[in-house]
Amino acid sequence: MLGKEQYVHGHTYHGAPAGWPFINAFNFPVWGMLEKIAVNLLAGMPAIVKPATVTSYLTEKVVRRIIESNILPEGALQLICGSAGDLLDHVTSQDVVTFTGSASTGLMLKSNPVILRESVPFTMEADSLNCIVLGEDVEPGMPEWDLFIKEIRKEMTLKAGQRCTGIRRIFVPENKLEDIRKGLSAALDQTVIGNPLNEKVRMGSLAGLQQREEVKSQVKKLLASSQIIYGSLDSVQAVDADAVKGAFMSPLLLLNTSPFSSPEVHEVEAFGPVSTLMPYRNADEVIALSKMGKGSLVSTIVTANPAIARKYVIGAAAWHGRILVLNQECAKENTGHGSPLPMLVHGGPGRAGGGEEMGGIRGVKHYLQRTAIQGSPTMLTEITSVYQPFGKGKDPGKHPFRKYFEELQIGDQLITEKRVITADDIDRFADLSGDHFYAHIKTTDFSGTMFEQQVAHGYLIMSIAAGLFVDSYEKNPVLLNYGIDELRFTKPVYPGSEIHIRFTCKEKLPNDKRVVENPADAKRGDDIEKGIVKWLVEMIDESGEITGVATILTMVALKEQA
Repeated sequence: MLGKEQYVHGHTYHGAPAGWPFINAFNFPVWGMLEKIAVNLLAGMPAIVKPATVTSYLTEKVVRRIIESNILPEGALQLICGSAGDLLDHVTSQDVVTFTGSASTGLMLKSNPVILRESVPFTMEADSLNCIVLGEDVEPGMPEWDLFIKEIRKEMTLKAGQRCTGIRRIFVPENKLEDIRKGLSAALDQTVIGNPLNEKVRMGSLAGLQQREEVKSQVKKLLASSQIIYGSLDSVQAVDADAVKGAFMSPLLLLNTSPFSSPEVHEVEAFGPVSTLMPYRNADEVIALSKMGKGSLVSTIVTANPAIARKYVIGAAAWHGRILVLNQECAKENTGHGSPLPMLVHGGPGRAGGGEEMGGIRGVKHYLQRTAIQGSPTMLTEITSVYQPFGKGKDPGKHPFRKYFEELQIGDQLITEKRVITADDIDRFADLSGDHFYAHIKTTDFSGTMFEQQVAHGYLIMSIAAGLFVDSYEKNPVLLNYGIDELRFTKPVYPGSEIHIRFTCKEKLPNDKRVVENPADAKRGDDIEKGIVKWLVEMIDESGEITGVATILTMVALKEQA
């Protein structure tokens, strides 16, 4: 039994294929598991799942369905219900341990002698004393005032407050403390507690009776310096349910009027529908108070004033993995204080575990190893399947644009004909584009400028480059130009310069075919099998120096199958 969190994923067990131990909190029996096994499976690593006892029944049912579906290779997903025994004693430096849960359990796991000795990668996302701040500019009647109340109520009652991102500390300007208290009390009064199957119910029970007792025990510690101003520690009304047997609990709003002299409010977490309201006098004070949590997953500041937001973010950022700046402008698109997006660096320093969000592409990287490879450009091209500048090019045998996606090889290279750039070219391009920047006008006095004489537009050179490398006289497998990346102009091109292009197949990427349920919704080209090809374009002058470089992307058809 590993307490309220559980999962373990490793990489190698007694010569077995690479895998990972994954330890996840009891409040994530399904979502937490699926989020994390998704990214480790994408990284090519099997997973051992160890759920918390209190929610293991649900986890077991989900894992059973996954296994029965045959969507994964045999052994890719394994489950342990009950004690993990000496599992962590067998991990090696090629394993990865990922943990979500309480800071205390995380410390116990992270301190395992084998994990320390073997330098096993350990990613930790721990519960923390997250805070929300009401900006000094926000007054009753402003949209931000209502957003502040709504956000707190949601975070206190969603999943009965048993979320690692739940709002535990509420900081409000001292002259607005009473108004916020009244607003929060009125909002919490609207929360119907009971059986979630009842349409009127807005908050269910805690994960179990043991969890309810643990929350009450933590609240009693907080009451050493705080008082309950909303809710009851001992009684609650539940709709369509037994309030006692069902582990139901009233939302509890506490008040602490001396947050600087009350360490427990910044150290003790009641993992349930519990938050503490506290006053502050100015921006410096609230920044200091936010830091007293010693690291959190997320902090929110509600303000309509950019200066207030800037000061708070710069002052508090080092102690929070994510900061939400909430106001009327972003309210509709806002995902909320407790809902990170996979691409964000959710996770946090200190008490929050020092880890990162374990979902999305960012999560995949936790299960990948990075190794620096040294060698010649040609050798690195062959190893990485990405053309490295100055590597040896390959004779494509025919114009690369006449090759289908499968036929193209990384390094296929075309050296184009040469073209002299004239003053007339520059003048005509200026008239056509409307770009009459002084450097492109031949009558300009160039003394004191960066240029010796009239200079060609960079986009003129890029356009001429396309004219040199494009095979344009008949249909070919290239379907369209998809875009230009990393375009740089590195040397001025003056009239009389002679330009040619080195055009190289840099990288090939699959193109996911769009799934269209209704054929009528299909767009032209959806039925064409294709891939994305990146080409390195080097613009070279008569001296052999590169005047510009870019990566262009094309969609290239796959060869028709017989």
